[in-house]
Amino acid sequence: MNRRMNIERCTADDFRAIVCDLPAFWGSDRTRAIHHPMFLHEFGDTAFVVRNGSCVAAYLFGFVSQTEPVGYVHLIAVRDSHRRRGLGQALYARFAEVARRRGCSRLKAITTPSNSLSIAFHRSLGMRIVGAKTADEVCVVRDYAGPGEDRVVFERSID
Repeated sequence: MNRRMNIERCTADDFRAIVCDLPAFWGSDRTRAIHHPMFLHEFGDTAFVVRNGSCVAAYLFGFVSQTEPVGYVHLIAVRDSHRRRGLGQALYARFAEVARRRGCSRLKAITTPSNSLSIAFHRSLGMRIVGAKTADEVCVVRDYAGPGEDRVVFERSID
């Protein structure tokens, strides 16, 4: 990450820019429904962006769990044109720092079993996958998101 790109809190303008340009981050707008404005309005102090000038290059929306000492990363994305620059790793490091200061001892994230890019990214961060292997050799927590909705669940200590 170069000096021109700093990690900052997500603003309302950033949030609007992100949801208006989801294909640049996700390849389509398929994730629109999970980009809820609560991540800006209610959890805004754990919603971060990296800007390249006025353009949002990457973002992370997370929060601190109310049921256990866990910092949960709900969404992390890097604009296609800014990948492989360490932005996702830097965002995770910032979020881990904030979560640790708030008493968290672990980070947690989930993805779908078919999202091989997310699985590889989270494993590169040293996150371990919890769950049982499927016939496809992917470890999942069965029915995590409801009946028939298995998820890959990642955890990492931040003590």
